[in-house]
Parts: sequence; structure tokens; C-alpha cells
Amino acid sequence: MTNQERQEEIIRIISLRGQVSIQELNNRLGVSEVTLRKDLNFLEASGLLVRTRGGAIAATKKELIRPLLVRREEHREAKVRIARKAREFIHEGDTIFLDSGSTTQELAQQIKEMSLRVVTNSIDVLIALQDAPEVLVFSLGGNFRKDAGSFIGPQTLEALRNFHIDTCFIGTTGFSSEGYFSAQNIYESDTKKQALQRSKRRIILADSSKYGTEAFSVFASTLDIHILISDIDLATKCDITQFPCEIVLA
Repeated sequence: MTNQERQEEIIRIISLRGQVSIQELNNRLGVSEVTLRKDLNFLEASGLLVRTRGGAIAATKKELIRPLLVRREEHREAKVRIARKAREFIHEGDTIFLDSGSTTQELAQQIKEMSLRVVTNSIDVLIALQDAPEVLVFSLGGNFRKDAGSFIGPQTLEALRNFHIDTCFIGTTGFSSEGYFSAQNIYESDTKKQALQRSKRRIILADSSKYGTEAFSVFASTLDIHILISDIDLATKCDITQFPCEIVLA
């Protein structure tokens, strides 16, 4: 078992039970307590759990909701420009997937007058489109992640397998200098992977502040997508010609 696989298993256990002890992890995973403490420290630094004496607990609602509210307002002007540019890649009658996130929420606002089918795991997208007369919305359901306003888990993935999607629009927490996109939560990452697999055209939406950052779970690289839409400042942070996908700046 690799470090990432072990850390993902720790998160799965805590997500199901709410807490876990180092002794329990030692019995289940068969690695030393020193290694497990390093794992827990890393996961706590990533905001995925809270260390306790002898173990860890799930990150609290209070700790997680504040970052969500902050993220919705961060770099808002860039996100609006990105959403408007993304709108140009959507045609009447399309079936699209909108990921959870502040930029896809902005995109939902841009398509309310179109005739579309929208598949989503985002409660914010559902709310944004509730009064859109010609948009047929399909909610994936599953386990509701309150800190992100998204549905995740096995039921979400199973529902997503039933759709053929023309274009998916995926947000990202991290965009490394090597061209890898990552999410903070492994279940969110799984949903993004599934959406990419089910889509004919794959588009990532990422404002330039994401560049040079890495989150916990990688879900794709620039080799796996067709288009990356970002704001114009991305060109000042890196050589955009190094990436194999099309780069569109808003």
C-alpha cells in the first residue's frame, strides 16, 4: 500500500466513523505508529481531520464551512470572466456536467436562458438553475458533503455512469506546475474522474491563483483534458505553451 492509498484509507475510516485511534489504524493497516502519526499530521495540515491524543477525528463543520464561504468570494472577478468564457463552449441542446465549486456556480448563472440538460452534484448549481425555464437538471444524489455543498460517494458515481455528456466543466483546488489537477477530498476527486470519463469534451475551470498549488488527491492532468480556461494572469505565472491541452484565457 502506497502512502497515498494508506492516507485515503484513513480518511475513508474517519468519514464513516467520525474518529479513529492510532491503535485501531495500526491493527487495520499494519504499519508502525510512527508512520501513522506522520500520516495524521499530514492529513491535519491538509484540513482533512483534526488530531487528538492517540488518534484523530473528522474535521468539524465550523472549521470547514468558513473556508467554503471565503472561497466563494475569493478572486470573484476572475471567476466571472472564466464563467463567461466557458459559456461560449456550450450550445443549445447540449448535455453538460457542472462540478461543485464557485466557478461552476458562476457558470450556472450564465446559462439560465439556454435550452440544456445539466447533470450536477452541486447543491449551488441546483439552486442557481431552479428558475431556469428551459434547463432540465439532473441531480446525482449520494452522500451530501455539507462543507462543499456537493453530493459524493458510491451512489453519486453509479448515477453518473448512466449519462452520456457532451461537455463537462470541472473545477480544481490545485493546479501544479507539472500540470496536475487535484482536489482536497478523495470522494470529490472520484466524482471528477468519473465525469471526465463520461464526457466527449473535457474542460477545466481554474483561476490563476490555483497555479502552483497542490491538494490531497490528483484527479487529472493536462494530458487528460481538452481545454483549460483560466484568467489572463496565468500567462504571467507560467509558460502556457508547455501544456498539451488548449489554454483559453478570459
